[in-house]
Amino acid sequence: MNSVVVRNVAIGEGIPKICVPIVGKTREEILDAAKKILPIGADVVEWRVDWYEDIFDFEKVEETAKQLREVLGEMPILFTFRTSKEGGEKAIDTPVYVELNQKISATGYVDLVDMEAFTGDDAVKAVVEEAHKHGVKVVASNHDFDKTPAKSDIIYRLRKMQELGADIPKIAVMPQNKKDVLTLLAATEEMVDNYADRPIITMSMAATGVISRVCGEVFGSALTFGAVGKASAPGQMGAGELKEMLTTLHESL
Repeated sequence: MNSVVVRNVAIGEGIPKICVPIVGKTREEILDAAKKILPIGADVVEWRVDWYEDIFDFEKVEETAKQLREVLGEMPILFTFRTSKEGGEKAIDTPVYVELNQKISATGYVDLVDMEAFTGDDAVKAVVEEAHKHGVKVVASNHDFDKTPAKSDIIYRLRKMQELGADIPKIAVMPQNKKDVLTLLAATEEMVDNYADRPIITMSMAATGVISRVCGEVFGSALTFGAVGKASAPGQMGAGELKEMLTTLHESL
């Protein structure tokens, strides 16, 4: 499995990388959050732009991205508009969603963009093509806040993301019980061992699934999400605690 390198951070090598989301509504909130993340030792920052009040004014988006880059220096930035249908804050029409990801890729301020994998094959491919022109990596994502699909379905979705050209396939699912967590972990292990030629990200959400956020190095998930301040998804641990746990586990392997 090949790693994906963004600003000297190799996603898919060694300890799973820690991504911390920013969910500010205003530019001031976003930049303040970024300053608090810097001392934590995170590897990637995810700007959850569906929270941003000016997201549909691209000039303001670009200026905020520029200032965020200035604050974060060489820390990789993942640009994510999580749609309301997959648990995000806002709805967005597909053409607007595609254009937003394409335009931000061309600015040079972000390193990765998140594209929901089942937006439509043509839409995903259009974003992948434009992002790659500018050296930007694409995380293809899928979120199920209701249930955990069958193992075969999880693997199918991750393989589909690879076929669409995404650099990092990602899936997050909701467990109804402990067996669902085992299903997600088993799917991760099988995907990595048999099909993946690039890093993948998997997680089981909520308190029941929190173990999946710390055992990625064992089962094959290359990145995990931790919070500094407000969490962006159910079951996110504090980034500092997460780092300690990942390091302790790594040293025991």
